[in-house]
Amino acid sequence: MDEQANLGIVRQCYEAFATGDTARMRSYFAPGISWEIPTVPGVAFSGKRQGCEQVMAFFREMGEAQEVRAFAPNEFIAKGPRVVVLGHYAFTIRATGACFESDWVHLFTVRDGKITDFREFLDSHLAAAAYRGGAGG
Repeated sequence: MDEQANLGIVRQCYEAFATGDTARMRSYFAPGISWEIPTVPGVAFSGKRQGCEQVMAFFREMGEAQEVRAFAPNEFIAKGPRVVVLGHYAFTIRATGACFESDWVHLFTVRDGKITDFREFLDSHLAAAAYRGGAGG
């Protein structure tokens, strides 16, 4: 697929996330998708996942643990099978009531029209503080 098609798949996946359409979101994932966010102490859904079932469990667990206050993918960059997205989000942690926000980078690999790999980079120190009950930004 070309870079514009890869960008389109990633944008559509974000749209599905924003509307809570998990079935549509899952349709963009390859069966063996590799999913990784930084491991954050006290955050059960952090770390590595493999396959659609584990990735969908990630979204369920994340939704149970925190409420989205803001989620903004702001810039999309494509090069070959890679799509890089720069953005910002803010969450309220349900267990502690603490809030945190961070700029982030999402790195996708798209092959044959499916997302095969995802990595997230964020300020994990702020997330850890919020899950401990401290101010996270």
